[in-house]
This record gives sequence, structure tokens and C-alpha cells, in this order.
Amino acid sequence: MAVKEGFMEVTGGKVWYRMHEGKQENTPVIILHGGPGSSHYSMQGLDVLAEERPVIFYDQLGCGNSDRPDDESLWKLDRFTDELAKVREALNLKKVHILGHSWGTTLAAAYLLSGVTGVQSVIFSSPCLSAPKWAEDQERNRKLLPEDVQKILRECEISGRTDSEEYKEATKEFNRHFVCRLDPLPEILIEGAPYRGTNVYQTMWGPSEFYVTGNLKEFDCTRELGNISVPSLYTCGRYDEATPESTGYYSSLTPVSSVHVFEHSAHMPYLEETEEYIKVIGSFLRKND
Repeated sequence: MAVKEGFMEVTGGKVWYRMHEGKQENTPVIILHGGPGSSHYSMQGLDVLAEERPVIFYDQLGCGNSDRPDDESLWKLDRFTDELAKVREALNLKKVHILGHSWGTTLAAAYLLSGVTGVQSVIFSSPCLSAPKWAEDQERNRKLLPEDVQKILRECEISGRTDSEEYKEATKEFNRHFVCRLDPLPEILIEGAPYRGTNVYQTMWGPSEFYVTGNLKEFDCTRELGNISVPSLYTCGRYDEATPESTGYYSSLTPVSSVHVFEHSAHMPYLEETEEYIKVIGSFLRKND
């Protein structure tokens, strides 16, 4: 199977992409990774979708193989939606499916709601479509952690020590419950760590998944979900920080949508239940070609 990769110019620098060319007669799917700033690295196993269609990965500016400019003014949602438009244009993706994961769903929703055409369907994988709702969900999730872990998190946030080793270790406990429940962690997550864009993440989101302080803090598109008219699939893990309750709520607001919960996963069902994830995603894409 032919693979093409390279760089393209976007506002602020160059972004890297890889296209697995797949069967040209079927609509391509473009993968929007999480973060902000997490890179495509942990999601690269989704290249198996190329058995049926072209699959496009790209690292958003500020992470992965893409440029990492030291300019915090670039880390805004509208710049990332413009970046996605430029990637589509450069690769001549007139018709496309979009699969966004986590922050990638924020990006996918903002892009769709900007009035673009040619998107045949969208997959909101472990969605974050309201930062305030996300923060509320994580507040509840934190209360399920051991009391000593909760205490460390609270004290470090109050005292401004979210960059301390103590806070990072307590964060790992949250991650073991609600981000990836595999033990040991998959090697791909360990290998992918250097590809993260920490500056992007902290500027747009904050010091951790559950402490939202960045410029996305007020993002909430729930009132606009009724304007998404393309077929939409919402997925999440049973133990996901993107909770099944919130995921179902978003789906209820979206006209042509369905929900799938991966029963043995947290936030990374594409790693925690890979075979089932590919099956569900592949079926939805085929249905909407």
C-alpha cells in the first residue's frame, strides 16, 4: 500500500502529514489527534483503516514532527480550524470523513460549525465539546480517587505547584483510572511522550486533564450541536474522562447521531480495545461512504 508523507505550510510554520492511500474509490478519513499537542503517534495503529480507504494523519503545529514555534499567540482554536482547512486543501480532500479524538473532537466540531462542505460524516471519539462540562465531570472523577491523592492534587493546585513531581505522580493515578487502564502502559504511549507539545497543551488547556486553566476554559458548543447535519458517531470508554453520560448528552443534541460505549476502556479505546474500536469505526465509515 502506497504511503506518502511530507510537510505543508500553515499559519505559523510547517505541519507534517502522512497519507496511507488505500482504496481510492472510498472516501478518505482524516484523523485529528488529541491534546492539544499530543501528536498522531499513539493513534498511528488506525492506519489499518487504509485497507478500505485513504487514511490521513497529521501532527498539528506545535507537536510531533511538525514545527514547534515559540509563539503563544498561535495556540488558538481558530488557527487550528484554519490549519485543518489548509491540510484538506493541500491534499485535495474534496470529500472526507473526520475522526477526532478528545481535543480533536473540539477541533472537528468547531470546523464543522464554521460552515464547511464536503464532510460526509464525523466521529467524536471521547468527546470534549464543553470545557465547563468536562471540568465538572473531572471534579466527580477526582472524588473516586484515594483520599491522599485527592489531597495532593488540591494542595498543589491551591499553592501553584502543578509543576511539582508530587503533582505529576498524583496525576498518574488519575490517568490510571480514567485515561488508560492498561497495565503496563502500552509502549507506544511511552515512546510517544517526546512528541507532545507541552507549551500548546498548557496554553490552551492547563497543567492536567482535570484542571482546566487555558484559553479553551470557556469553550462550549453544545447549543450549536443541532446545526451538525452530517451523520455523527459518538464513542467513549465506560471509564472515560469523557464520560458516557456527557457523551450521550452530546449525541442527544445532534440530529443524525448514535453512541457506542467501549465497555473495557477509559479514554483510549483505540489502544485498550483496538479490535473492537476498528470494527465499530470501520462499520460506521462504510455505512456513510
